[in-house]
Amino acid sequence: MEGWVLVARGKVRDLYDAGRVDGPGGKVDALLFVATDRISAFDCVMPNGIPRKGEVLTQTSLFWFEKLRHLVANHVITANIAEYPEPFRAAADLLRGRSMLVRKARMIPVECVVRGYLSGSGWKDYRASGTLCGMALPAGLRESDRLPEPLFTPATKAPSGHDINIPFSEVEKIAGRELAAKMRSLSLSLYKKASEWAESRGIILADTKFELGLIGGESRAGDRPDGEGESEQLILCDEALTPDSSRYWPRDKYSPGGPQPSFDKQFVRDYLETLAWNKQPPAPALPADVVERTSQKYLEAYRLLTGRQL
Repeated sequence: MEGWVLVARGKVRDLYDAGRVDGPGGKVDALLFVATDRISAFDCVMPNGIPRKGEVLTQTSLFWFEKLRHLVANHVITANIAEYPEPFRAAADLLRGRSMLVRKARMIPVECVVRGYLSGSGWKDYRASGTLCGMALPAGLRESDRLPEPLFTPATKAPSGHDINIPFSEVEKIAGRELAAKMRSLSLSLYKKASEWAESRGIILADTKFELGLIGGESRAGDRPDGEGESEQLILCDEALTPDSSRYWPRDKYSPGGPQPSFDKQFVRDYLETLAWNKQPPAPALPADVVERTSQKYLEAYRLLTGRQL
């Protein structure tokens, strides 16, 4: 896009420099977050996307940012395209529903994962060692069992993009002891509030991950955090409790002892597992029925969680 400065491109999101804009308390450095319809599996981006997926991710995040703002501030400045700086306003048809103007933050390089149920890599850890991220668990738990209490199981990203579980002591080394404790406490509080809401909507929030950052002071995005400065504020960034960053299960189909049906890219993974594909790029194109069923799952998750149609 002419005049757009691309800052970063992930598997799903494109981030653009939005310059300095009016924000809370005055001018702030901003980014434009755009959630595309791209979908990835096994760390590969599929050649065709999932219609409306980017809208679901953005609108779900905005819903949760608002619902959880009494617990933590977030990076959103506005999702109203009329309030975007140029040249973004001229691309309203492309950006509508799938974008938000956000404040730059000094991101803490830790995935703040909270698990309420034993699934995914947590189940693999437990099956191998009887522990989860080094924390002891009762013997005899089954896959997808509810944990005695939600656990903070942080992770970092390897160069290949995979999440690597780390002990809490490593978070203390990365962020400093005081800030690490605040990150853990906040993540658990956010999970508790969100899981209670999801439960009331007929959905189990099995696990999720939060991205936290710091604003204020002399912080600059990308600096290595060495603790929270006196004038810095911990905020919730990136996406929040979407089907991409969370494991959501329908409560009425919950049956521990194996994998659960979920509101995410399950149909994509299931289809890819039937192929003689080595899980290396280039990824195969997805057939129309898999694309349609996956799109419906994302839209259903949004409807159930928010009570709104997208």
